[in-house]
Amino acid sequence: MSAACTEGKPTGEQQDDEDDEQDCEHAPLLPRSSSGQTLFVAALRFCVVGVGAIGGLMAARLSAGGHDVHVVARGETLAAIRDDGLTVTFADGSATIRTDVSVVENFDDTLDFDVVILAVKAHQIAGLADKISRLLGDETIVVPVQNGIPWWFFQRFAGPHAGYNLQTLDPDGAIAAAIPVERVIGGIAYPAAERTAPNVIHHIEGDRLPVGELDGSKSDRATAIAAAFSSAGFKSRVLTDIRSHVWLKAWGNLAFNPISALTGATLGQICRDPNTRQLAADMMHEAAAIAEALNVEVPLSVEQRIKGAETVGEHRTSMLQDRDEGRTMEVGPLIGVFVELGRLTGISTPTIDAVHALIKQLNERLS
Repeated sequence: MSAACTEGKPTGEQQDDEDDEQDCEHAPLLPRSSSGQTLFVAALRFCVVGVGAIGGLMAARLSAGGHDVHVVARGETLAAIRDDGLTVTFADGSATIRTDVSVVENFDDTLDFDVVILAVKAHQIAGLADKISRLLGDETIVVPVQNGIPWWFFQRFAGPHAGYNLQTLDPDGAIAAAIPVERVIGGIAYPAAERTAPNVIHHIEGDRLPVGELDGSKSDRATAIAAAFSSAGFKSRVLTDIRSHVWLKAWGNLAFNPISALTGATLGQICRDPNTRQLAADMMHEAAAIAEALNVEVPLSVEQRIKGAETVGEHRTSMLQDRDEGRTMEVGPLIGVFVELGRLTGISTPTIDAVHALIKQLNERLS
């Protein structure tokens, strides 16, 4: 079973949405271009790389929304989707089955795509970078939806250390070489979902899936992708400050994921216990200092972020589920990158460093 989760809806999320709506409508039914013209939601050709919880959910919903969807899969996932399609089950007991999703095993057996969605784990991208490049036509857009701080964070960045290559995520520059930065539009996947079988995704809650250009512009292509996601039932909009929102989600991943994997505790248990709650807060305060040094504005306080996680209840984080199933955990993208950012900015991160050392050793045992 694989899982993906917001690791907690931040308290104040509704107000955050209302603030963003001042310059872009939330989940627009009639999307508009940068010139203000209403856009027709055209069917797009998508390729989803990584058919786990989020990738499978996106593929099934985009197909139901009338888009031409292809997925890259292998092994039992390939066979199950080819034979029976993709199924999404919901908390109310209903289900959607999509048999019109095309599945391929070889990256060369693909078409000219409008959009490639990268839904694999962040630590897997570098190893697939060369193959991913084969999916890109002359105008193909790449939308990564990974947890944590993304490899593109400092690309087309107006703040300190612009152009810096994050060694934790792309040490030899393989991703940057294979995926031109001008092709990338950032995406943030907030839904909580679990893969309960090779071709079955259980949607737990959440529909937010905003996107944003790396330079903060409101481009027609970003608007078109937000419109496509909205047509598939997601609440999508174009963000003009994608990094602030990436950081807000990564903030929770940084603290709650490793604590849950080390202790076996759910989000609710972490937040109710005074000791683990304080540990999470200490990690987040250190990360907030890094954000300030990078001129990245985080819209919520540490306590608001923790309260948001507490409302999710007894959810097992993705890192805990990876640990329990003996899979490699996303240590570098979720925690190690903050260690690197602390060194880069000169911010002391003793709590993050200590937790990173512990979870890294646990991950090495799993590997």
